[in-house]
Amino acid sequence: MNTKIVISSGSREFEAEIYDTPTGRAILDALPILSAANVWGEEIYFGVQAFADLESDAQEEVEVGDLAYWPTMPAFCIFFGPTPVSRQQEPRAASAVNVFGKLLSVDLEELKSVNDRDRIKVTKKVD
Repeated sequence: MNTKIVISSGSREFEAEIYDTPTGRAILDALPILSAANVWGEEIYFGVQAFADLESDAQEEVEVGDLAYWPTMPAFCIFFGPTPVSRQQEPRAASAVNVFGKLLSVDLEELKSVNDRDRIKVTKKVD
């Protein structure tokens, strides 16, 4: 069963679901996450104290709204459009990532309004 989370930055809130995968469970175990945003094209990423190995389905090309774990930093990544390494308009990570969740809705204007060093908080959604 997927778990819902809330990603917030200032007055912006994004709801998402975390998949029941090894990386998804590692992210959930790290909650709450407090970090500072980095913006790379149309990707927001931030450091996370979660550790996971690359899974067998790790990939560089992802979908709009995907949440992914980049083990190099390690980082929590939110993809919503092309990045500097995209070949066309597809979201693309700098190197292989584990997709561990998805935004429940993609508000491009809100996502694009997040700036470098903005505070980011990730918590479990309380129903």
